[in-house]
Formats: sequence, C-alpha cells, structure tokens
Amino acid sequence: MPRLFVAVPMPEEIAEELDRLCEGLPGVRWTDLDDFHLTLRFIGEVDQATFCDIGEALMSVSLPPFELRLRGIGHFPPRGEPHTLWAGVEDPEPVRRLRRAVERALEEAGIEPERRKFVPHVTLGRVKEPLPPSRFASFLRRTALFRSSAFTVSGFTLYSSWLRPEGALHVPEAIYDFVTGAFERV
Repeated sequence: MPRLFVAVPMPEEIAEELDRLCEGLPGVRWTDLDDFHLTLRFIGEVDQATFCDIGEALMSVSLPPFELRLRGIGHFPPRGEPHTLWAGVEDPEPVRRLRRAVERALEEAGIEPERRKFVPHVTLGRVKEPLPPSRFASFLRRTALFRSSAFTVSGFTLYSSWLRPEGALHVPEAIYDFVTGAFERV
C-alpha cells in the first residue's frame, strides 16, 4: 500500500537556492535537490480504492494562482534538540487557503481531517545525530536572512512515498493544475 502526501514541488531555481543552504552541519541528511517540496497534507498508507478516490477528489481543488516566497530558517521542535531543519514561508495565508481546499477534497474522499497544526515549510534536512551547539548556532546565523526568489504556485502534486534506508523515495503520482483544472497522471 502506498504512503501518500500532497505537496507543492519547488521550481528548479528555488530548489537550487535551498540547496545552497544545505551545508555546514555534520549529522544532517540534507534533502536532495529534486525532493524539495512544501507538504500540504500527509495522508499515510491507503488501499487502491482509496488511492483512486483521493486522486479524483483532488481534481475539485481550484484557486487563483498565487505568488510565494520562502523566508527564514527554523527547526522542529522549536525548543530542544532539533530533528528537522526547514525554510519557512513569507506570507503563509495563500498556502493555508490551498491547504484548506485540499483538506476539504480529502474529506470528501473519506480521509480523516488532520489534527496537527499546519506549519507551511520546506524541509532542508533531517538531523541524524546531535548537532554541535556552536556549529548549529553558526548555521542559524548564516541562514537567518534567507529569502528566496518569488515564484508562482498554480497547482500541486500527489506523491507516493516509499521508505528506504537512504531516505524516502518520493514518486509523483498525479499533477494538478488548479488554474486550468487539468490533471495529469504521472
């Protein structure tokens, strides 16, 4: 059974900007250049029938395109030993609107609503061993003023995620363009 999630993939030029941040910390498994995305909703494992229902329900998501810019660096959890490093979103409201539309579509497909608070972000890396405090502080100082170029969001992708020892493999299953209403099964 596939593990599914819905996300906005990062355009190549934005992925390159993010990739330049991903250095200088030992013990971090950095996100591959091709895997940068902003997760709108993690769904989890589903059976084939539910997979098809999700794919169809997501076709109903339609919004005007919006401009997005990434800004700032953070980590989860916000206090204590970090396990995830991320880039934030400068104006999260358009992403939250898209997230709500995706959530409504998923509920129509029988998926339970997400209970966790939504924090729009792009994962830069996962911390695999404790970070040296001075190196982590230096990384945060060096990246504190990060602000990406602006880019237009006019759709999203349904991904499957396959766990492997070297990290998850994210496979695009369907691409949705909410401007034209087009849907492409990959």
